Amino acid sequence: MSEPVPLLRVERLAKRRAGADRSFTLEVPALALAPGQALALVGPSGCGKSTLIDLLALALAPDRAALFHLRVAGGRRWLDVARAWGERKEDLLGRARALTLGYVLQTGGLLPFLTAGRNIALPAELAGRLDRDWIATLAERLGIAALLNEMPAKLSVGQRQRVAVARALAARPPLVLADEPTAALDPANAEVVMGLLLAATREAGAALLLATHDRALAQRLGLPLAGFQVSEQDAAVTARLVAA
Repeated sequence: MSEPVPLLRVERLAKRRAGADRSFTLEVPALALAPGQALALVGPSGCGKSTLIDLLALALAPDRAALFHLRVAGGRRWLDVARAWGERKEDLLGRARALTLGYVLQTGGLLPFLTAGRNIALPAELAGRLDRDWIATLAERLGIAALLNEMPAKLSVGQRQRVAVARALAARPPLVLADEPTAALDPANAEVVMGLLLAATREAGAALLLATHDRALAQRLGLPLAGFQVSEQDAAVTARLVAA
């Protein structure tokens, strides 16, 4: 059986951030994600997890990359992300983001002036892929079907995270990125939401890249792990993605 064609391919990707008293550089020697594949980025706060998620979400421009290709949903060719950033093609990057990526934020990131249902539907509407039957299925599987007419302020933290998971999957994106989606939850709810996220992405056939500080939970869910090798010299910190 042939290997599935990757959705995302990265080689020798780097991003540097300068602070008041030290600099931080993230290095990614190689990373590839294929449909249906899941990977957990593990490690403590500040090790580079969120920086990598932001780079792959096309929200942060890399400083250099030998290869940074994304297969945009509905397209037959790779998008050269590094080149698009270099040529300031932000409209192209924005369209690729809307068509290809689902994003689960640490705190849900729901729009407070929209109901849960409208929050879920919005990315699908923007991508031109609104499917109310699929949204109803997601809501049912995630246990939030009775909450779709509620405003975010009336939902618990765990409920808001479930709405955020549904929103990330509403447009059927081939790639889902989740940045510490259970960081604000107690252990019991964290396991429930993480399990639902994993099950929902598998059902949708999407690839999942999940950043988490909870290595034990990722292991219990059977996720392959990647971590960061961190070194410091002369106030310069370098974090390098490695197998965990």
